[in-house]
Amino acid sequence: MTDRSAPLPRPRSDLAEPPDAVGLRGRPDGLDILRDRMLLQVSTARLGYVKAQLDEERSGLVLCGDDAVQKASALRFKEGYIGALLIDPAVYQVSAATEENPFPCDVQPTLFLDDPLELSLAEQRDAGVTLPMTPTGYIRAEDSDALRAAVIRLLELDDPTVIFAAPIDVSWLRDEESTRQLIAYLRKIKGPKAIMLGGQMDPLSRYAKAVGHLKQLVEELPDAALLRTDLAAFGALAAGAAFTAFGASSTYRHIIAPGEKPKTSGGGFPTSPHVLFPELMAFFLGQKIAKRYGGADVPVCFCGSCKGDLALDVFTSNSGELQAAAAAHNIAVLMEWLRTLIAAEPGIARQQWWYDRCRTALDQYSLINASVRNPRAFEPPEQLKRWARTEPSTVGTPQTADADRRR
Repeated sequence: MTDRSAPLPRPRSDLAEPPDAVGLRGRPDGLDILRDRMLLQVSTARLGYVKAQLDEERSGLVLCGDDAVQKASALRFKEGYIGALLIDPAVYQVSAATEENPFPCDVQPTLFLDDPLELSLAEQRDAGVTLPMTPTGYIRAEDSDALRAAVIRLLELDDPTVIFAAPIDVSWLRDEESTRQLIAYLRKIKGPKAIMLGGQMDPLSRYAKAVGHLKQLVEELPDAALLRTDLAAFGALAAGAAFTAFGASSTYRHIIAPGEKPKTSGGGFPTSPHVLFPELMAFFLGQKIAKRYGGADVPVCFCGSCKGDLALDVFTSNSGELQAAAAAHNIAVLMEWLRTLIAAEPGIARQQWWYDRCRTALDQYSLINASVRNPRAFEPPEQLKRWARTEPSTVGTPQTADADRRR
């Protein structure tokens, strides 16, 4: 029985042998290379902060930004990077998908190609990506016409090596009916499907059943992936996602719908970096951690970046050095969790690992708050609470889930 009063153990870095890296060089099947990985979704500007902590055998990169194609090409062909590599065109940030134009990317035609979708895919392939990703516009709530048009266009392309990006408003996961509709459309696509969730703050906290429906989506949809996300990257991978991508910064952990301004919990621009508190499995501003601890003993971090030399209260400003150190700390902790997850057998063992970890982290809040003599010093994120309520015994195969719904 798990002792939830005990602190989370520091996972060893050698818990799992890395997958065969030969495929990264030969690249016979891009999806095989990506499978079981949690990639890091990062802007080209911040790549230098985190690349040293990346576990290239179990992770990889999803590059974002206006110069993502150029940077990917430089990484692959000049710097000799052989790891898993994707480019997210992120058209969904500026344009919504419509029935008339589900892929509203702005790419200049060439002598040989004038279709924006095919041009974008060719551009990514030329940059050396593991697999190219569609430049899909944002799929708004209940806009089944836009989703249908995107699926039909990809079926016409008839290329299973293309990742279909599905940047959906989280309200698609609001209830069973819309979730089933989403699954039905995406099932028509033979290749991998990369789900990305849109909504302010933490999209999965908006609807009570969103986490459960996300798990249902992953379990019932072949080769489903979850990109541009947060803790859900681990939850989805444990549930059987083909691969996932964790956002290196808060910007890349969800989508803001085109035309909306991002909301923040603090109401303004943060003056310190977001720091991953390992025992609490949540991000907090560095200034908040320092303030909450005050004169109390601060946990020293032994991740692969901090190595016992730094405590969690040092990341108190956005100066270049501290921001880079916080980013390196965050990724080092995530990579340690990933190694531990991948060491577990796929299926129930991974789901049990994730469930136990979330439950243990949730119990740590009262203990740590007591240690700093402030019962509300740190509040658990709503999403963590919901993952902690998802017991592996309630998770069935798609066939079991179908049977349960028929009862």
